[in-house]
This record gives sequence, C-alpha cells and structure tokens, in this order.
Amino acid sequence: MEATLILIENEDDLQWAQDLVVRLMDSEDPADRSRLRAQVQLVKAYESRNYPVPMAPVADVIQYLMEQNDLTPADMAPILGTRSRVSEVLNGKRPLSISMVKRLRSTFHVSADALIPA
Repeated sequence: MEATLILIENEDDLQWAQDLVVRLMDSEDPADRSRLRAQVQLVKAYESRNYPVPMAPVADVIQYLMEQNDLTPADMAPILGTRSRVSEVLNGKRPLSISMVKRLRSTFHVSADALIPA
C-alpha cells in the first residue's frame, strides 16, 4: 500500500491519519506495519496534547479501589494508618504520605501515578 505518514496539526489531519491507521491495519506488507506503528504514535501524541485525560482525585481512586474490593473505611485503617486518618484522606483533608502510597500500591497493585497528584 502506498502510504506516507501524516503529520497532525488539526482535526482534519487527525481524521485523515485515523483513516490511514485503519487501512494500514489490514495490510500484510511489513513496511506498512512499520508505517502503522509510526502513525499510531503520531495520533497518540496529537490526542494526548489536545485531549488530555484528567487525573481523578486521589480520594476517588481510593473509593474506587474500596468498592472493587468490597472494603469499608475500617478495612483501610491498616493501610492508611488509623480510622480517623482514613476519614481525613477520603474527605480530601489529608494528602497521602509516601508510606501510604507504598502500602496502597502493594495492596492493590495500582500505579503510584494514580495516587500522587500532579
């Protein structure tokens, strides 16, 4: 397939690049596979620059982890310290300490990026 890489500077370019990605996905040509990888990187770069995904508040991340694991705030005390500390963290009144982040990562296998505000 004759294809060049599309530099993406606007929404029209983005649509054109996404269409190219779809066409390249169907190709068996090894050169097209290389073009596909490169074009996908260009699309991802444009989208992350123009459509950043906001980070969830830390308290929301912890609430989600608790819901997914059927845990109560009392169950979180060994991880976050005390019951009152759990309450403070969940209410956004106290940031996580490094040791809390380490225990949350170890317990839930979650990235520290989700637990440390930018």
